[in-house]
Amino acid sequence: MSTPNAADPAPKTEARAYILGGNASTLAFTSSLVAENRQVTAWLVPLAWTPIGVVLGENWQRVGIAADNLGGWTDQTFEPSDERSFVSSLRELDLLARIGWSAAVPDALGEATIVNPDDLPEDILDGLSHGPEALVQCAICRRTCVRDHFVWNERRLCAWDFHATVFGKRGPWRGAPYEERLWETIPQAAYVAGPLLDDIGVDAVLALEGLDDELAHRLINEAIAADDARAHLAVRTSGGYTLLRERAGERTSGEPS
Repeated sequence: MSTPNAADPAPKTEARAYILGGNASTLAFTSSLVAENRQVTAWLVPLAWTPIGVVLGENWQRVGIAADNLGGWTDQTFEPSDERSFVSSLRELDLLARIGWSAAVPDALGEATIVNPDDLPEDILDGLSHGPEALVQCAICRRTCVRDHFVWNERRLCAWDFHATVFGKRGPWRGAPYEERLWETIPQAAYVAGPLLDDIGVDAVLALEGLDDELAHRLINEAIAADDARAHLAVRTSGGYTLLRERAGERTSGEPS
């Protein structure tokens, strides 16, 4: 992005959000640097950092910031102690304030609606390409996560706690093919994250997408029957099914059921 100057003071017309800064849980932006009652309005967008990238939340919070303390507010809100904190260029912010920049608040954030995309970390830029989601706090660790990606025993969990709890030693592992009645009870998850499986000594040995349930169930049971010395766990994902298997020498559960 080119910095506004006297010859070309206005940012691109489709861009309506100037990012002030961000951290592990929040992205802040403003759409107007025209002060009202000595305050500038900013919007706080919740963020969730997941194994598959950053997700922006649906619910924005409106806040008022003293117009003569924008730099101080961003420095205090996005402290360097948070390794994911960043703040945008104060020089550019000052230039926009001098020209009285103001725009309509966008309905959603995307790279095309942002005045200063070059100030954003790459992972947040990637998150802008996906639609916003409803975010909640993990029932175990309180980490911000996507509301319905991982639910177990009616508790909404982050990916880390779901993998550790459901795919860990006490998960519903089996040493025999699934009976028909048991398919309704297998864990359901938005996705299975390979790096998180490494932490608990588990491998994903089969991934099925685009198959009808009857065929998928048969293939999973055949894979389990072909290696009945180790415990297996079938997972229903948003795209189909994934079959997990304990690693050789690492008993995931006591005795497979």
